[in-house]
Amino acid sequence: MKNRTTIKIFILPIIMIGLLTAFDQLTKFMITSSFELYESHPLINGVFSLTYIRNAGVAWGMFQGKRFLFIILTAVALLFAFKIYYNVSEDRKYIPVRICLVLLIAGALGNMIDRIRFGYVVDFLDFELINFPVFNVADMMVVVGMILLFILIIFKYEDEEFNEILRMKKKAETAIDKEDFKEDEEKL
Repeated sequence: MKNRTTIKIFILPIIMIGLLTAFDQLTKFMITSSFELYESHPLINGVFSLTYIRNAGVAWGMFQGKRFLFIILTAVALLFAFKIYYNVSEDRKYIPVRICLVLLIAGALGNMIDRIRFGYVVDFLDFELINFPVFNVADMMVVVGMILLFILIIFKYEDEEFNEILRMKKKAETAIDKEDFKEDEEKL
């Protein structure tokens, strides 16, 4: 039973993170090997195009040239996301939270790989209909993961459940701490 839980809770998500990150990297490779920089091909005229750009900043190219800052911030965010993932209760009701965290982690890894390898992020999905930054698959994973997480927090989970999601200790550790506290109390 413990092995099944380990597979469902840890091994399967690691495989999913790997596959999602690989898919992001594959799409970026396809664009960089097929398009010249700034080359654009409309898929829906005036609405959506594939446009190859290199973004050394964040959305709309803000904060250009802060590569190491972005790598450090991404690494911290990844550590925090992994810690939350590890601490989320194994209860089935938290599966949606785990899925959101898998999306966030895969997206962050995809863009971090670009920043480390190239010093910029490869973007290519271009909504021309609105003034929206050109983005990539990793960006979509991060945005979808965050939106779904906010929806879950606002509409699905009560305050106590949300606090449980963010707790920084596993329940077993907390239970041991409580037992130790009771033993100490009894000694007094």
